[in-house]
Amino acid sequence: MAAARDDFTEFYEASYGRVVALVGAMTGDRHQAEDIAQEAFARALARWPKIARYDIPEAWVRRVALRLTIDSSRRVRRAIRASAVLAWRQRDDKPDLLASTALTLALMRLPLPQRQVVVLYYLADLPVQEIARDCGISVGAVRTRLAVAKRRLERELSEDDEGVPDAR
Repeated sequence: MAAARDDFTEFYEASYGRVVALVGAMTGDRHQAEDIAQEAFARALARWPKIARYDIPEAWVRRVALRLTIDSSRRVRRAIRASAVLAWRQRDDKPDLLASTALTLALMRLPLPQRQVVVLYYLADLPVQEIARDCGISVGAVRTRLAVAKRRLERELSEDDEGVPDAR
């Protein structure tokens, strides 16, 4: 039993930061990301004897965290957008870069399904096939969401740049 606990502790320490970063990129809220990641890992701990046998246990935790993120965003979609705006306005001496960049604000304006594939593809560096499996959608749907999201982000970020004077 102690060996299983040690295995889980090692797994948790190696994976926790990545899961928080992925969820944080999707929600724009580091505290919410930590809460969701902790819930996903708690669920993994309850099932650790089975999950430990998986080829990639982190994929299971990531999938649970993504589902928890989607569930949470359905309940608090407006609050997430408001928190991103407030974080931008109320930056302190140590700003949370996740909440204060033009890219993060543009990501927050994407519909959640598009934001999800962008975060998994560009931040988690997952292949399209794995994203499709984790999200329960087709490879074509992942590619479509990535293309649409990329065009929208390019448009929004270029609009943000129009008001910024040229540094030359």
